[in-house]
Amino acid sequence: MPKVIYEKKGEVAYVTLNRPEAMNAIDLETHGLLWEVWQDFRDDDALSAAILTGAGDDAFCAGADLKTLVPIWHDGDASLPRDKIRDGFGGITRGLHRIYKPIVAAVNGWALAGGFEIALACDIRIASQQARFGSFEVRRGFHHADGGVVRLVNICGAGTALEMLLTGEPIDAGAALARGLVSRVVAHDELLAAAEDTVARILRNDRRAVASAKETILDVIGRPLDDQLALEAVYGYALFANPTVSSRLQRFYDKTDAGRAGKHATAL
Repeated sequence: MPKVIYEKKGEVAYVTLNRPEAMNAIDLETHGLLWEVWQDFRDDDALSAAILTGAGDDAFCAGADLKTLVPIWHDGDASLPRDKIRDGFGGITRGLHRIYKPIVAAVNGWALAGGFEIALACDIRIASQQARFGSFEVRRGFHHADGGVVRLVNICGAGTALEMLLTGEPIDAGAALARGLVSRVVAHDELLAAAEDTVARILRNDRRAVASAKETILDVIGRPLDDQLALEAVYGYALFANPTVSSRLQRFYDKTDAGRAGKHATAL
């Protein structure tokens, strides 16, 4: 069986980490396969969104396969950090992090270390009740290097990042929801359906608008307020030239737009 399962169903790409015997840990081959998958996803105009999950019931991803990858990193020379800047773990943590199509993580179990970083690199995280999140690297003498520190601070704030990264203790799905790390927690057997429901809500929207919204969010992080507001105005007002705006507005006026709530509710 392939170490990464990549399926295309309509506009949605399904990516499954497929090493359940190793808690879906990522070895060098899996790392390369993920790069290929995400590049194809980025370049395939027929695809609009992706769902990433892990095979089995125990783990989303336990991170790097330490027995195969740590020796490479440990024995690397001084050029290793510079080389790794363009070679983020699993592609989407760094290097392919500017794919503007949405990626939803369906976290089915343990998301540890590099697996935690991959989950953080997704745009929306939905967790099974049995999901767990943790950063154990400090127990081994190192810490995240593929976006885990940065994204945990950006998503949950310095308080959560300091607690998780300094203690090396995991949190469960309920704590992850309370801290804004995940959007929803669902029963384990409802996880994929919940992820697909979220993707359906994304797909009802205009692709160009969704991509611009994601780009805007990524571009404003860490900038001064005036720069953030200026970028939002430039990106947002540029969308009024989007050719779908007129027809989408007309459906809104006619109260027929998909997934409408309130007095004139419509099906998604």
